[in-house]
Amino acid sequence: MAQIIIDKQNGELAFRLEEFNDLSQFDHLQRRNYYSIVLLNGISYELSVDFQSFKLQENQMVCLAPYQPFMFSSKEKCYGHLLNFHPDFFCTYRHQNEIETEGLLFNNFHGLPYFTVSDQSLFINLIDQISQEMDKDSIAQHEVLVAFLKVFLIEAVRQKKQFDKEIVLRTSDFKSETLQNLVDAIESNYCKLHSPQEYADKLCVSSKTLAGIVKKYLNLTPSSLISNRIIIEAKRELYLTSKPIKQIAAYLGYDDEFYFSRFFKKKVGVSPDIYRKTVGFAKLESE
Repeated sequence: MAQIIIDKQNGELAFRLEEFNDLSQFDHLQRRNYYSIVLLNGISYELSVDFQSFKLQENQMVCLAPYQPFMFSSKEKCYGHLLNFHPDFFCTYRHQNEIETEGLLFNNFHGLPYFTVSDQSLFINLIDQISQEMDKDSIAQHEVLVAFLKVFLIEAVRQKKQFDKEIVLRTSDFKSETLQNLVDAIESNYCKLHSPQEYADKLCVSSKTLAGIVKKYLNLTPSSLISNRIIIEAKRELYLTSKPIKQIAAYLGYDDEFYFSRFFKKKVGVSPDIYRKTVGFAKLESE
């Protein structure tokens, strides 16, 4: 059964906790305008995120940003917990220096959207405490839930970092070094270089070689990798600033505001205007 807190100002979901015993609610592709964290247990199941598929098993945590398309499927019995929170309830960007969730748990343009949970008891204990607090109607409930959520996210970041470190150790070779160089190059140049050929030239490799490496390690195309990084920055600008969309487009290297808006909608599923309004930008100005 789900425990839900609704934002009294706009009637939208603010915070939600649910324990589930099957994947029926996740069996279709969906985009939500809030963060979703799924702590999932099962013998085997398939995760689809951003139109990529991953075959997973046992205990995994999946971390999804607003409007990120996802679904789960399995022929086996699966169970777990779902935690949702709207950016108005807790702004991950504003706490980035403390918790480092952005670019690791959420909006990681080159990493995996999940990790194998090494110590599930820590999360279960926190979920129990969150559930107990949500049952109360006490003073400062928001502050208490945010405190629990921070601890939850910090532990998730720690375990995700260890998971990523182990993957890097298993895949250390020349090709993965080239991939890291590509990731670094995109991070430094995504506002001005938008084509795979420009990055291939920068790294002194052929575009075909680069495409093969990205496909092998990330199951993506170089174009997708580049556009993913651009979209992450666009989301951050839309969420944290009041800049006109034309100015954001120009900052990201697009002279045509309408071309940029079409590009954003194709990748995110909603226009930049709708993203800004529904993810919660409006309230940030008055906080």
